[in-house]
Amino acid sequence: MNTAKKDIRKLSQEELETYFNSIGEKTFRAKQVYEWLWKKNAHQFDDMTNLSKSLRETLGEQFMIQPVEVDLLQKSNDGTIKNAVKLHDGNIVESVLIPTDNRTTACVSSQVGCSLDCTFCATARLKRMRNLTAAEIVDQVVIIDEESKRYFNRPLSNIVFMGMGEPLLNYNEVISAIKKITTDEGLGMSPRRITLSTSGIPKMIEKLADEDLKIKLAVSLHAAREEVRNLIMPFSVKFPLSELAQSLEYWYAKTKSKVTFEYIVWNGINDKKEDVEALVKFCKRIPSKVNIIEYNAIDDGQYQQASEKAMNLYIDTLEKNNIVVNVRRSRGKDIDAACGQLANKSIE
Repeated sequence: MNTAKKDIRKLSQEELETYFNSIGEKTFRAKQVYEWLWKKNAHQFDDMTNLSKSLRETLGEQFMIQPVEVDLLQKSNDGTIKNAVKLHDGNIVESVLIPTDNRTTACVSSQVGCSLDCTFCATARLKRMRNLTAAEIVDQVVIIDEESKRYFNRPLSNIVFMGMGEPLLNYNEVISAIKKITTDEGLGMSPRRITLSTSGIPKMIEKLADEDLKIKLAVSLHAAREEVRNLIMPFSVKFPLSELAQSLEYWYAKTKSKVTFEYIVWNGINDKKEDVEALVKFCKRIPSKVNIIEYNAIDDGQYQQASEKAMNLYIDTLEKNNIVVNVRRSRGKDIDAACGQLANKSIE
């Protein structure tokens, strides 16, 4: 590979205009190329058929396109599809297609590995190798859209940033990807069909609110008592619940979009009455709803799903306090594609 070549997908449309002006081409060429890259998902310059052959050759000499590819596809008994996605440098991330009766959701990754240390999550045990580029994130979405059409005869309807990595710790590339997914010059999907899931980085949540992207926000909470959250999510020592609550109040004030709290209940960890009461108190600070997620065990058995009694205590108490609560049953468990299971186990 010629290392002197630049990745053309790292250039903005304005930077493409500057480039084309510098080689004596018309400015409108920038828009043409930008649409080939982001709307039509061209991975070779020869595909850009409204450019002259000589211009395509010039682009090929000076730039490169580095698409991702599916290294391994696994299908679950419930229809879920997990992709092991190979990046240009050989690193692997995982993305998941989750089908239901009325929608198809893409769960995409934002980092190779993860920056955080949540003790219940398989991905967190992987060393963070690097952040993904906006193009690598968009490519995952395009691949899953194609798979949705191929296997379910319908286009992708929703996107969740809930795969490998903490999206807010790859902020610039994630925001760039969202803009390319939602603008007319890109994939043209509605931002209201995108949910970004974070483990809770207060300053970055406030920064995200200021972007006015019209996306939804989910927070992996799992405990509203400081000592419990610090135990299961050690990084949160730096981000107290009081600061997290303030950032979420700011989010709602700026966006008027309710927050979804993702919450797993474990046996002997957060299944007590005081845990439930703390969650209710936290939810009353911020317009929100709660998704209680089925726990998907990882290898060591340190965490166990709470009893039905404990789960019902959460559900009943939240409902009595007029807090919307949904119980989410995980899909794709048989191929390690469920929440918290993405760990590149299929790759030798």
